[in-house]
Amino acid sequence: MLDATGLMCPMPLLKAKQALRQLQAGQILHVMASDAGSSRDIPVFVHRSGHTLKRSEEIGGIFHFWIAKGLE
Repeated sequence: MLDATGLMCPMPLLKAKQALRQLQAGQILHVMASDAGSSRDIPVFVHRSGHTLKRSEEIGGIFHFWIAKGLE
C-alpha cells in the first residue's frame, strides 16, 4: 500500500512508480492520493506502462487505485 495523501502533483505518480519497481509481476499496489491530478495522471501512466488498473474509486476526497504490476 502507498499512502500519497497530502502530496502534490507529480509526487503521487512518482511515488507509485517507485513502489511498482519493488513489486513482482502480478502483485497489486494500492495507491491512495488526495491530489486531484492523480485521478488523471495515474490511470494514464498505468495504461502507457504495461500495468493494469484493476480498480479505482474516490472515497471522501481520496483517490484509490489498485494497480497490478505488468511484466516490464
